[in-house]
Amino acid sequence: MSAARAPLTNGLALLCAAVHLLLLVSGRHEWAVLSGGFIPDRWSGLAYGPAVPALLSPLSAALLHSNVLHLAMNMLILVFVGRQLEPVLGWRLLAGLLLAGVYAAALAEWLLSDSGNIIVIGASGAISALVGAFAFIFNRNSVRPIGPIPAVVVRATWLALAWIGLQFAIGYAAGGGIAILSHIGGFLAGLVLARPLLRARFRDPRSALR
Repeated sequence: MSAARAPLTNGLALLCAAVHLLLLVSGRHEWAVLSGGFIPDRWSGLAYGPAVPALLSPLSAALLHSNVLHLAMNMLILVFVGRQLEPVLGWRLLAGLLLAGVYAAALAEWLLSDSGNIIVIGASGAISALVGAFAFIFNRNSVRPIGPIPAVVVRATWLALAWIGLQFAIGYAAGGGIAILSHIGGFLAGLVLARPLLRARFRDPRSALR
């Protein structure tokens, strides 16, 4: 896929890399994580500090990564999946999907995490939304309805269960330290939004210009 057809994907990858490099060079990485990371308790009004406003902290957290390996893994998936999706959805709808993934991931951590004072950083929630949409849009397996349940719902359910199982397996194998709730929340957002975004894209006559 031509890089020129995925300006948002490429730009976001470069931005994340530039932010990480700048923080490392300036020695401000730890400060940035404490100030810009997402802390679920801040949404509950239980944690305060000199930080990015609580409602905006999921956005700042998405630009931060714990180390080079964390950054590299996220950007590899972002570039691979984003370059497939962006020509299909257009950069505007892809931006909306990324934004939905960021906040779905934060919402999952806020609602379901058993530790509200953890600091969550990384773009993986947003990227998981891309993976969810990618899996739904490009899935070629034939799925039949189950009774009154439409095939499209059956497909989304199987994909969701597979992803959730994979995330818990990875979390168990890693012994913690992975924001699996963020990954699940983002992925589910991508599954839910895939069809509406496709409809919005292809019923808009201006889509050919994006």
